[in-house]
Amino acid sequence: MNSSFLSNTRRLLILIAAACLSLPALSAPLLVDRIVAVVDNSVITANELNRKVEQTLSQLASRNTPPPPRSLLTKQLLERMITEKVLLQTAADSNIKIDGEMLDRTISRIAAQNNLDLPAFRAALEKDGVDFDQFRDQIRSEMTISRLREREVDNRVVVTDAEIDNYLTNRKLDPSKQTDYNLAHILILAPEGASPEKLAELRAKAEKALAELKGGANFAQISAAYSDAQNALQGGGMDWRSEAKLPDLFVDAVKDLKPGEITPVLHSANGFHILKLIDKRGVDTHLVVSQTHARHILVKTNELVTDKDAFARLSELRDRLINGGANFEELAKLHSDDLSAAKGGDLGWLNPGDTVPPFEKAMNALAVGGISEPIKSPFGWHLIQVVERRDQDVSEERQKLEARRAIRERKSDEAFDDWVRLMRDQAYVEYRLEE
Repeated sequence: MNSSFLSNTRRLLILIAAACLSLPALSAPLLVDRIVAVVDNSVITANELNRKVEQTLSQLASRNTPPPPRSLLTKQLLERMITEKVLLQTAADSNIKIDGEMLDRTISRIAAQNNLDLPAFRAALEKDGVDFDQFRDQIRSEMTISRLREREVDNRVVVTDAEIDNYLTNRKLDPSKQTDYNLAHILILAPEGASPEKLAELRAKAEKALAELKGGANFAQISAAYSDAQNALQGGGMDWRSEAKLPDLFVDAVKDLKPGEITPVLHSANGFHILKLIDKRGVDTHLVVSQTHARHILVKTNELVTDKDAFARLSELRDRLINGGANFEELAKLHSDDLSAAKGGDLGWLNPGDTVPPFEKAMNALAVGGISEPIKSPFGWHLIQVVERRDQDVSEERQKLEARRAIRERKSDEAFDDWVRLMRDQAYVEYRLEE
């Protein structure tokens, strides 16, 4: 800890002491805020921690989740607040900031998702005992950490073709089917390079949590009391995830479970895990879509070419195609402003959703061989010709796309957990909760 921080801390304590001395004598003792943890160059105070505990108890009550013992919850919440402080300081050092306008848009979007305008949303929060300014600060913190994660972790995750092929090859029986799992998760984090003694201590903690679960304790309650996962206070729910989005360790542990059953303690590089299978379902990924082979001529508008000019130009080209026997490909090479002009305007086989809605609507209305009227889209004005149509099984392409997305998400989650653990281990933390 640097000397300037020690000096600042002493100055803060002196000011507090001076303020106490200057107050008139009271019959009851005066409660003064105190520091419960030092995290690098910032502190967490008792008032901040107590406010977090009360908010959490209120949230648990609203979900009818029995709260864990207050002392245990307080320690768990302090650990989460320390981790959040570490990440926010890392973000500040990296000059990551969320401006007020962006924050306002996000909160308005949250309000809209709850079918409320902003004043009604604020009133609803305050009715539930949530201070709006504190809610706003929490959303800013979450957005900041999300931006930090994108820069430090997500943007560095790479999914190779070999990983996709390996996943698809190892899929059971029918490759067009897979299983989705709805799980709840308890995580006991292990520090980087933890000693055998520390790992034994953490395993004992996980085994204690498992014993309480087997004794009939509420999973959400045990999650709030023991888990270091980001969603611990929400019951540890992971929602529905495909096999590709879950570590192999998790899939192997839950594949033979029945809904409601719990795994034994699992050990990974991150620490110790307990999983509860809430439900599972088979998913048929077999997909046949109607594809259209089309070509087009695009005229872009600008300072020199108005909408009226573009419409007239394409109308004249359409007349030549229909009545004059002109060749669409040759006209596209000569007149189209699109990169496809070199290929005679050929766009290849198009799946539903591959083009913007005005283009797709006009294309779908055409018979094979038909040529559209001039159609406006965000890119300019088009003449469209449908060359042919077919029903195509795109299961393999879809499987590869879904596999890439799922593997990226899983690797990102694992990498973020590792990175957070590393940042936490490197931070200077001094506990003063018991003082």
